[in-house]
Parts: sequence; C-alpha cells; structure tokens
Amino acid sequence: MRFAGVRALAGGDYAVRLSAADRRLLQGLAAQVRELVERDDEAVARLFPPAYRDDPEAQAGYERLVRRELVAGRVARLRVLEQSAGADRLDDAQADAWCSALNDVRLVLGERLGISEDLYERDVDRNDPRAPQLALYLWLTWLQSTVVDALARRL
Repeated sequence: MRFAGVRALAGGDYAVRLSAADRRLLQGLAAQVRELVERDDEAVARLFPPAYRDDPEAQAGYERLVRRELVAGRVARLRVLEQSAGADRLDDAQADAWCSALNDVRLVLGERLGISEDLYERDVDRNDPRAPQLALYLWLTWLQSTVVDALARRL
C-alpha cells in the first residue's frame, strides 16, 4: 500500500508523498500566512497570544523583548514549508519546520472559520458554505498528523 503525507525513512530523512496540486496549495498557504505574519496582520493574533492578559504594561515589555524573535521564527518556518513544499525528502530541520508551519496555517484558518475545538470529518455539513475551507482545515490537520507521527518515530 502506498503512503500519502510524510513518513520517516530508515536513513534519517523523511519522505513526502503529495500530489502536485497539494504541493502548490501548501506553497501558497505558507506564503499567504508568512505575509500576514510579516505585516503583523490581526489575522495572526492567535499565533501570538498575550503572555500577560491582565497587565498591559508587562505585556508591552514582553512584546518589546521577544516579539521580533517570535515573528522571525514563524516567518523562517513558513518559508521552509513554502520552499520545500515540492521536495520529495525532508531533513530533520525541515520536518520540524513543517510541523510548526502547518500548525500556524491551521490556527489562522481555524480562527477565520471560527473553529474553537477539534473538528472531525463527521462534523462538516456539506451544505455549509464553509465546507471547502473546513475540508482544507481537516486536510491540513491530517497532513500535520503525518509529520508528527514521522517525527515521533525518531524519539
């Protein structure tokens, strides 16, 4: 049986098996979310939850200290996904970046769709006008789970 998604290989790398359309989709989604993060768009607020909800002064200090680094890390991981979406193999660093970047894409999409808890295929009503986006969210969830499983095999 042929696998789909990402799996660990005996030599230490990770195999990626996705259709050309899926790869283009991943590349585009990563680019879109990366641009939102770079612009500090409100759509990515969920990616940067406040550390001090009840203390605006402490929160401002925290942001001054770490925000630039947090943004740079997310941008770097999204770039890795964007640039390696067409690859048939990933190394450890790329697989780690995929895991984080896929989570970021899911969080942004989930926020836009109003998903607050786990969504399962059985929960998607085909008549819901959001059905295509919900299906995309589920597909990203599945793909991320294949990366998580592949990374876990290395533990």
